Amino acid sequence: MTDAKSAGSPSPQGPPGGTLSLAALACLVVGSMVGGGIFSLPQAFGAATGILGALIAWGLAGTGMLMLAFVFQALASRRPDIDAGIYGYAQAGFGSYAGFIAALSYWASAVLGNVAFLVLVMSTLGAYAPLFGDGDTLPALFGASALLWLFHILLLRGVKEAAGINTIVTIAKLLPLAAFLLIVAYACRGDLMQANFYGGESASVGSILEQVRQTMLVVVFVFLGIEGASVYSRLARRREDVGRATVLGFLGVLTLFMLVTVLSYGVLPRADLAELRNPSVAGVLSAVIGDAGTAFVSLGVLVSVLGAFLAWSLLAAEVLYSAAKHGTMPRLLARENRAGAPAPAIWVSTLAAQFFLVLTQYAESAFRFFVDLTSITALIPYLFVAAFGLILARTGQTYEGQPRERRRDMVRATLATLCAVGLIYAGGLKLLLLSSLLFAPGTLLFVLVRREQGLTLFTVREAAALAVIVLAALTTVWGLASGAIQL
Repeated sequence: MTDAKSAGSPSPQGPPGGTLSLAALACLVVGSMVGGGIFSLPQAFGAATGILGALIAWGLAGTGMLMLAFVFQALASRRPDIDAGIYGYAQAGFGSYAGFIAALSYWASAVLGNVAFLVLVMSTLGAYAPLFGDGDTLPALFGASALLWLFHILLLRGVKEAAGINTIVTIAKLLPLAAFLLIVAYACRGDLMQANFYGGESASVGSILEQVRQTMLVVVFVFLGIEGASVYSRLARRREDVGRATVLGFLGVLTLFMLVTVLSYGVLPRADLAELRNPSVAGVLSAVIGDAGTAFVSLGVLVSVLGAFLAWSLLAAEVLYSAAKHGTMPRLLARENRAGAPAPAIWVSTLAAQFFLVLTQYAESAFRFFVDLTSITALIPYLFVAAFGLILARTGQTYEGQPRERRRDMVRATLATLCAVGLIYAGGLKLLLLSSLLFAPGTLLFVLVRREQGLTLFTVREAAALAVIVLAALTTVWGLASGAIQL
């Protein structure tokens, strides 16, 4: 792999050896975002809210995530020297330990997301083979593990080769979704849309806001991957394509998510949507064209989820590899095999996914649990990125002689920061506590890196942050042991 940093600061045309075009980068964004989450939207929203709450949820989270997309776009053009993507911004703005936490958290979100995808694949097959259940049975564990290691072999053949396959898969999985939207739009009933508008008998502001809150982490989960082009910035042919791909991919996917959600309310009553089995899009289509709809959507789920699994596997390995290259993770993770693939990073990601797959046997609702935990671990590095964009605009760095652009980017970064904080709050304390079980022991890797480099382990501020993390982890262990915290 080409290390852009060792070759000097990247030029506007991108680092030497860049191979990914604007279309390929946009496909990485779309491929990362359009996965299993979109196929669970009807049930997730039906269980929580009606059309009004859904529109508010998409509007709020969509605006915040669009602002985040703009922050990524601005940072890609104004700080091209930071070619490590999402974790590099945290390190530049808040120090080495923050950069490490961002890298570890983002890597964990990719691994946990892959576990959720594998559970959904097994749940989809469970409609035809009951032994797989909802993706959380022992046979499902063995089936998901087999898929995990098959993709592991593919990734070891080379990240660039796998990225090319992802572009093809992205196109293939959008076709069945387009067919779904056409069929459901034709069958949509106005009387059902009206009955499902408020989502219940009460139409008070408080009830609507509570409905919206219950959808937030689901919304975040389907938005994950917005930074896909940024993470692969070192492989872009032209630096400006990174920001363009991020925004173009986001707008297209947001439109797709909203259509799938809202049109489903015109096919079934909200109570029926809430009772659908995941992938719930299959139940919506079956209500229109019968059992053939289940088989059609199931095929789409398998193609889409496996494509997203590949994209997120690429992101997980790339984060560890880039972080090791830039001295944030142990040097071992920067090694490559003969195919140019970051083999140690791939092995660590696969083994971690295997560990979390085993935990699916103990979670009350495996798919929803890993969806929520994935969202929280992704929001932490998102918050770092938004806050760094805000700092850059407030201090005026790189904005000399551009007051209008500075004010614009300050507004966007402020909104993105507030959105990230609000979404973390909506997720609840339990998920934050569970994430501390990753950060506390993971800090040992940070200690190893600092010793490799002969540097001071922690600053005073970093030591204080570590103390809070350790306290949270100990509290979580006590909660799990006492039963106060349930998976």
